[in-house]
Amino acid sequence: MEVNSRVVLAGAVGNLLEWYDFGLYGLLAPVLASLFFPSHDRMSSLLAVYGGFAGGFAVRPIGAIALGHLGDRVGRRFVLVISVLLMGVATVVVGLLPTYRAVGVWAPVLLIGVRLFQGFSVGGEFVDSVTYLVEAAPQQRRGLAGSVANLGSTAGMLLAAAVAAAVASWAGQARLAAWAWRVPFLLGGVIASGAYYLRRHLPASRYESAPIAKTERESPLRQAIQTQPWIMLATLLFTSGYGIADYVTMVLLPTYAHEFGHIAEQHALRINAAGQALALLIVPLSGWLSDRLLTRRTLLVGAFLVEGMVSWQAFSLVGHHGVAGLWLAQVTFAFLLAVVMGAAPAILAEQFRPGYRVSAHAVAFNLGIGVAGGTAPMVGMALIKATSNPMAPAGYLILAAALSIIGVLQLRERSREPMD
Repeated sequence: MEVNSRVVLAGAVGNLLEWYDFGLYGLLAPVLASLFFPSHDRMSSLLAVYGGFAGGFAVRPIGAIALGHLGDRVGRRFVLVISVLLMGVATVVVGLLPTYRAVGVWAPVLLIGVRLFQGFSVGGEFVDSVTYLVEAAPQQRRGLAGSVANLGSTAGMLLAAAVAAAVASWAGQARLAAWAWRVPFLLGGVIASGAYYLRRHLPASRYESAPIAKTERESPLRQAIQTQPWIMLATLLFTSGYGIADYVTMVLLPTYAHEFGHIAEQHALRINAAGQALALLIVPLSGWLSDRLLTRRTLLVGAFLVEGMVSWQAFSLVGHHGVAGLWLAQVTFAFLLAVVMGAAPAILAEQFRPGYRVSAHAVAFNLGIGVAGGTAPMVGMALIKATSNPMAPAGYLILAAALSIIGVLQLRERSREPMD
């Protein structure tokens, strides 16, 4: 199967919806903290709302097991359709929830419940779409094809940042807290409708009917653990550092800038949107480079090495140099993350055999990105509170970069080899 425009759009749009929703939740954390987790202690409120953010990611491995199994057994296309329907419903429901003032303690309970449902539904979305795109692509375009999924996720984060900034600027603080915060979530239903339309009649991947190793009764995930345990562990190390870096730099940083750099929310959101716009250009370029010039491993090690080297200075700029400091830090982090997002999808899909590719990739990816990444904003804030040091997230980011470098050096370099 040759990659065509419908396949590309279908692969990207589900990830756009997924990251639009998760981006909104993270970027609107200060508003949601006040509405759903009111407290006299501002740090406690932020920790609570980021706990809900982390909860959605914590159940992603469960969704990865269930949906990854379906992707390997029933087919990649089935998961692409069902996951986008589940995500669309959950996103709209967030926009309809009553706040703490209306229903008391039920408000945070309902919000966290929806986040858990969302986490389950997205557990197989990203990996299934990456697998579908990479399997559909010719050998010399696998990096570019895989980057399309992250192009969608980057576009989703950009759209979330742009919509959040636009609504915050238009509505003002009072109307934003009163009702305008709901509008961005309700718009997610429109995106979901478009995604469903694009995904209804996709052609089959040429690997979907590939023979499954050993017996039909043995689960794909069990096969992966027994056959490639070291690759599973290396993938988990890499994605854990990758996830922490992603959510510290693109979700926590705007809130950090507001709380510790005393930068207005609308300015922080606009700068975050500019960083996402830059990433939108760099992601496919990085995927293309990994096919043509540099190996995927070289690009990934280089990006995380630079990230570890600049992290401390970047957080210092945000905390002490106002809007100008945030501009420099956010754009630098966005560029480095985009390099990773362009090269990572293909190298991860290339690690596993077709009979258990979705299951193995989905579980390793969601444990790393979902658990380590999803908890990163909460851990970052908790480290600040525990140490009374606002630079604590920078140290956490340096650790994340080191983990990713160790992990990616253990992966097989197959960017110039035929896929199994």
